[in-house]
Amino acid sequence: MRTAIYPGSFDPVTLGHWDLIQRATKLVDRLVVAVLHNPAKTSAFSVEDRVAMLKELVAPLPQVEVTSFHGLLVDFAKSQNAVVIVRGVRAFSDFEYEFQMALMNRKLAPDLETVFLMPKEKYSAVSSRFVREIGSMGGNLAELVPETLRERISARLAKG
Repeated sequence: MRTAIYPGSFDPVTLGHWDLIQRATKLVDRLVVAVLHNPAKTSAFSVEDRVAMLKELVAPLPQVEVTSFHGLLVDFAKSQNAVVIVRGVRAFSDFEYEFQMALMNRKLAPDLETVFLMPKEKYSAVSSRFVREIGSMGGNLAELVPETLRERISARLAKG
């Protein structure tokens, strides 16, 4: 069974994330969507909220699991018997950072591959940061976040 890890902050989950989850499921037998605990970052949503939203979103996909982790990604990947890390790239600036990270992960875990996926073009400008900014000002998130989570995300971001 080929297992992949799709790590991220998902703060909040966007349509770009959802697009990549669906694309990644076509490449592996098991996909673990892993929410990173990052104490250095101030988040709009708790890790528990992000995990809950992602679980709700991926419920129709039995090969997808959602969990959280802290520490080194390569250690988490090993604990999940993963052979692939899935990373999304929207622009060249994303690729530059992700490429460096992939090289370091390869140094730490030579048997773990990184696969870069591009979202559909219509999601190439969508980021969690933009969603947080737009949502905090009461903007329309209709084309940015999954419909099933939109009301919850909008309400939380409007509270500040």
